[in-house]
Amino acid sequence: MASIPRPAAELTLRGIALGAIITLLFTAANVYLGLKVGLTFATSIPAAVISMAVLKLFDDASILENNIVQTIASAAGTLAAIIFVLPGLILVGWWTGFPYWTTVGVCATGGILGVMFSVPLRRALVTGSDLPYPEGVAAAEVLKVGAGSADGDVENAKGLRVILLGSLVSAGFALLAAMKLVVSEAAKNFRVGAGASGVSTSFSMALIGVGHLVGLSVGAAMFAGMLIAWVGLMPYLTHAMPGGVDDIVGAVFHTKVRFIGAGTIGVAALWTLLKILGPILGGIRSAMAASRARGAGETLELTERDLPIGIVALAILAMLPPIAFLLWQFAAGGPIAADAGAVIAGTILYILVIGIVIASVCGYMAGLIGASNSPVSGVGILAVLGASLLLVAVYGHSTDVARTNALIAYALFTTAIIFSIATISNDNLQDLKTGQLVGATPWKQQVALVLGVIFGSLMIPYVLGLLKTAFGFQGMPGAGPAALAAPQAALISALAKGVLGGDLDWSLIGAGAGIGVVAIAVDEALGRAGKLRLPPLALGMGIYLPMSLTLLIPVGAVIGRAYDGWAARTPNPDFAARMGVLAATGLIVGESLFGVLFAGIVGASGKSDALAVVGDGFAGPALIAAPLLFAAAIAGLYARTRTLAGTR
Repeated sequence: MASIPRPAAELTLRGIALGAIITLLFTAANVYLGLKVGLTFATSIPAAVISMAVLKLFDDASILENNIVQTIASAAGTLAAIIFVLPGLILVGWWTGFPYWTTVGVCATGGILGVMFSVPLRRALVTGSDLPYPEGVAAAEVLKVGAGSADGDVENAKGLRVILLGSLVSAGFALLAAMKLVVSEAAKNFRVGAGASGVSTSFSMALIGVGHLVGLSVGAAMFAGMLIAWVGLMPYLTHAMPGGVDDIVGAVFHTKVRFIGAGTIGVAALWTLLKILGPILGGIRSAMAASRARGAGETLELTERDLPIGIVALAILAMLPPIAFLLWQFAAGGPIAADAGAVIAGTILYILVIGIVIASVCGYMAGLIGASNSPVSGVGILAVLGASLLLVAVYGHSTDVARTNALIAYALFTTAIIFSIATISNDNLQDLKTGQLVGATPWKQQVALVLGVIFGSLMIPYVLGLLKTAFGFQGMPGAGPAALAAPQAALISALAKGVLGGDLDWSLIGAGAGIGVVAIAVDEALGRAGKLRLPPLALGMGIYLPMSLTLLIPVGAVIGRAYDGWAARTPNPDFAARMGVLAATGLIVGESLFGVLFAGIVGASGKSDALAVVGDGFAGPALIAAPLLFAAAIAGLYARTRTLAGTR
């Protein structure tokens, strides 16, 4: 009698241990880079690559175990985005450091809520939607190729070569940029009549890869948003402003255009939520039906086994008492203490309601363009606006500076918990998409996500405190010349001050909301006409994000469409198209891995130009070389991909 094959190992102690170790490294790197330049890197793919390299030492390692490792590490690395809020408490003078267990509590409770909210969303936005999930797909392709190439399969071997080639190309260019031999970004601001505008681009091959994976519809919507921002809004808002062009453009974009973009994202997010509300409710019903079927003894497919909905509900309820305690402890001695019961109860209700909304919207945004490029800080803006407005409704405006500062701090603290929900839900569905593509068990991934949240929460306050002591933050009392910029934290704390101080320009948010309404109408009309859609949320992202981060995504989308058109005419179109996906994946992998390495070098040396081999005098040649090498490298990669596809 033939023995039944034993299922592949998935949630193992060694996988958890490896995920925890990678978590420590990636969390530290992401916290440092996020505070320094306002950007974090995606950790899923680098974690998958490192995991495969380590677990290959064991004969019984599997693709599913590798998937668990990247799930743990990516959850923790993404949670590091809490740095976009918490330093604001230092900037407003409320904290002088980061209380360890309070910071752990904020990250852990919000992060676990984010995991629980994402359980029913998996059925709605992963298995029941056609969102591209570029980073989730890329991570799955890395895992598949890494697992399959050892079997001698010709197509997998070619796929591995394409990923390696794309990785070397993107990592090599990133290395040249770190050495200052090419520029990493180019920008030019100029006068437009009596106003001003500008053009800019980063030379990020990862963004080309993201563009290829998200497709033409999302790319076109982001391009439309970029045109609205830089062709329409910037010349209008800078009309007749005095001063230097560079100063004007930088100030207007950060203090006006981004708020308009946040308004557009807000309206588009609400519309998106209304559209996906049906699938979300269906996902909840499906999860409840699966739980009843399991209770009745019915065997579910492994890929349909989520955490039981009853456990999800209990976990959510279990988070409420510690959140209430954190809020009560934080509010002690301030104006809220007199009405602590009612205000804290209202705050918890706000966290739950807005948390569910934000989890849905962030999951959708990550599905559109990936977790790395999703403007979570824009969602943070909306969350802090809501928290601040609720406090104004209860306490009004006051001339008492100490009282106002206490309310600002409470709004920021509330937003930090919501932001933990947002960052985790922004990442979770990418991981669950990867799991779906490699045949993973959802509940085991969801447990791994909780473990990643806990590991990251234990690490984050330590790194934050270390960086605050070593460098400080720009704008805090006693900040030195080497202080870290912490740009998102400065923006979100300034918003809380603006609302509670009564001097926020609401017309900017309103203008953005108006653009969002028009974008929704246009998208719906295009849909009814059977034309290319322009997702309003992607359009809002195009307004909100700097041109340097958005321009290459539409370019990558056009390249991807051209490649897919060519692939469709080949004798083996499915294989040829998959090779294009793998080339785009390689571009993301190489830059992500280099980002991890470079963050470590910068952290060890304390110098952001630690790899520079030339001085500022080489900036001219570096500017000329960058676009030429960038274009040549992309063209060469896709040409080689076509050759390896076996059709040339």
